[in-house]
Amino acid sequence: MGIGAGIFLIVVGAILSFAVSDHVSGVDLTVIGYICMGAGVLALILALVLNAQRSNTTHREVVDVERRDVPPAPPAV
Repeated sequence: MGIGAGIFLIVVGAILSFAVSDHVSGVDLTVIGYICMGAGVLALILALVLNAQRSNTTHREVVDVERRDVPPAPPAV
């Protein structure tokens, strides 16, 4: 899940909690909305933390150069 999914869950949870007034037997839509908002906040925080860790990496380039202008050393006797 990324930042977009976290925001989506927050929006859906807010709609279920505050805007829907229907009653479904055996299901409390307000509680489901709060659960969705909590999951969205958690997903948003995790996405931001993981993106911050990814941007703090360092990259090292190793160049293996074989020199051809120097004659090989004579064999050791």
